[in-house]
Amino acid sequence: MYRDIPEEMRALIEPIVNDYGLELVDADLKRGRAPWTLRVIVDTPEGDGRVPVEECARVSREIGSHLDAADLIPAHYTLEVSSPGLDRVLAREKDFAAACGREVKIETRAPLDGRRRFRGRLIGFDHGVARLRVDGEEVEIALLDVARANAVSEFTREDFARRERR
Repeated sequence: MYRDIPEEMRALIEPIVNDYGLELVDADLKRGRAPWTLRVIVDTPEGDGRVPVEECARVSREIGSHLDAADLIPAHYTLEVSSPGLDRVLAREKDFAAACGREVKIETRAPLDGRRRFRGRLIGFDHGVARLRVDGEEVEIALLDVARANAVSEFTREDFARRERR
């Protein structure tokens, strides 16, 4: 989640992303056996996910050189910069607000009524609380309780039907 990005790392990454006219959605550092992986997700200010691969590559090169100069990651690491993708990451309040009406998956930090994983239609997001319709019931989940959230891509047969040539 955006709020979980360490302040020192966000202070280094976010201005670079902003200089390219983009917004930082999330940055997640996976530790463990080397190489560690730093995943940075960026988006356009419109939130449409249309960040060209070439732009991600430019942002990646600049973030990489700044991270190396600052020596913020104490291990060999791999840097991945991408747009939110089909199963869009929901990490900020504006991401949740934009996803209203869509199907989402949310995993909470601790169990709520005995469960941590929820999948349903996001019917509203107000004052830091997501309201979902899950299995016919309305569930409220505070953004502070969310560990991970994604929009779910929905496709129909028509999305894959062959279009007739004219």
